Amino acid sequence: MSQRPRASLGRVLQDLGDSFLELVAGDPEREREIGGVVIHDPDDEPVHPPGALVLGVGVPHAALPGLVRDAGRRGATGVVVRAPVVMDATLDAAVQDAGLALLGLRRGATWSQLTALLRSLLAEDDIGPAEAESIGGLPSGDLFAVANAVGALLDAPVTIEDRSSRVLAFSGRQDEADSSRVETIIGRQVPERYAKMLTEMGVFSQLYREHRPVVVDPADLGADAVNMQRVAIAVRAGDEVLGSIWAAMDGEVTPELTAVLQDSAKLVALHMLRVRAGADVQRRLRTDLVSTALEGGAGARDALSRLGLAGTPVVVLAATLRAEHPDVLPVSHAVPGVGSGAMSGVGSGAGSGDLERVADALSLHLSASSPGSAVAVVGGIAYGLLAVVAGTEPEGRAARLAEEFCERVGSRLPIVVGIGGVGADVRGVTDSRETATRVLRVLREGHSAQRVARLSDVHAESLLLELRDLAAARGERPTGPVARLQAYDEANDSDLTGTLAAWLDALGDVRAAAAALFVHPNTLRYRLRRVEEVGGVDIADPEQRFAAMVQLRILAPR
Repeated sequence: MSQRPRASLGRVLQDLGDSFLELVAGDPEREREIGGVVIHDPDDEPVHPPGALVLGVGVPHAALPGLVRDAGRRGATGVVVRAPVVMDATLDAAVQDAGLALLGLRRGATWSQLTALLRSLLAEDDIGPAEAESIGGLPSGDLFAVANAVGALLDAPVTIEDRSSRVLAFSGRQDEADSSRVETIIGRQVPERYAKMLTEMGVFSQLYREHRPVVVDPADLGADAVNMQRVAIAVRAGDEVLGSIWAAMDGEVTPELTAVLQDSAKLVALHMLRVRAGADVQRRLRTDLVSTALEGGAGARDALSRLGLAGTPVVVLAATLRAEHPDVLPVSHAVPGVGSGAMSGVGSGAGSGDLERVADALSLHLSASSPGSAVAVVGGIAYGLLAVVAGTEPEGRAARLAEEFCERVGSRLPIVVGIGGVGADVRGVTDSRETATRVLRVLREGHSAQRVARLSDVHAESLLLELRDLAAARGERPTGPVARLQAYDEANDSDLTGTLAAWLDALGDVRAAAAALFVHPNTLRYRLRRVEEVGGVDIADPEQRFAAMVQLRILAPR
């Protein structure tokens, strides 16, 4: 990724894109610095510094072309309006004529939050290199510093928690609270029994519904470990609830304390959004580097170097969820993002939420054993690059780490992992990715009961899938006996095709095939005679059995 100017639109979109802004039209990559932030006011003529970013607060769609053209004439570099933005020919022409970028402010984000973060980003270098970027006088994204500041204002120990009651940060003086708070801090999570009680009492629904503090009387919880009153307030970004602030404090919640909590919630929201934006940037950068390394193009060597894997042999792991998982999308035959040929036949993978969690958990697991590993979601698959350790069997080590990972995750998510070969150079990494993806497809579609496999474990199944793809691409259909059996079954609502398949799977064992079909052995023997009569096949002939088996496996899979 190229180095961009300190205050360019590209930099702003990198830092805030996933959380705040979306590009609607125009080119944000122009090497032009943003000179400042201007809020559009139709009744006033603000001073536009060169390269201003204009915020079109409350501008109706009909007025957008005029605003864009006016901003272009004043030398603005971009215009931000509330999303969604409906593009039409008039607006598109205005953007092109103005030579700027049109951005949309995402739903859930407020203009005041965007303004604060933009000005923080644009002034990043103005206070000297030794100074950290700050929001509200506190280091940007430092939730522990924010928690201490809020705790000082309230004169009480506080925690900042997300929507799942995970503790993101806490202030000092936690020892002044009760033992339940200490348990929460140690576990970095509100204990499940307390979270359940709060849910049943309706505390969370009230907290997320109201903009005022919610008070929890310890007597209502009926727990000896809770003897201090809790005062909580939701942290919001527009209509999105990001989390909450919890203070352990007794006494009346006065209007002054209410105001402090409300102001603190706004400050915490800015810092939480900055943390999210920073995480988005790091994830995008890691995804770009891993994707480039896996693709094997001109930038692959540099990408491996930036990942710290230059000159180091690696094994590629490919992970996703089994196809029966509700978040897994239907199989397609090309995965966007990493190329078409080598990635064909896997599908677009799991739902983004679960898959991102899988990737984060896999990254943490691999880094504990191999600090130089890198994991990212590319094309609906979580790919991991695992550095080879001297003196070990690389594929075996990767498989063991993947097995341990699946055991830790348990049955909560049906994760499957394909293991590639050893890649000693750029081409080798690409080959390892192709192998891992082949294996993953077998596991994902349920052609193997294993959760982790190498190509040697599922080679035959992989070949069958590739032959099935080739036959489908050619439009091949069953012929001869299998075709006649299928036509008879369709016309007579029978299952002679399934009977033949079960008998072949059982290697001619009548009792085993009958058990698989839940019929009596004599019934199966009668059906086999009908198979020979209708299909015109001699099941005693090994060549005819093999031909039928190939067609059933490749052209007519059950």
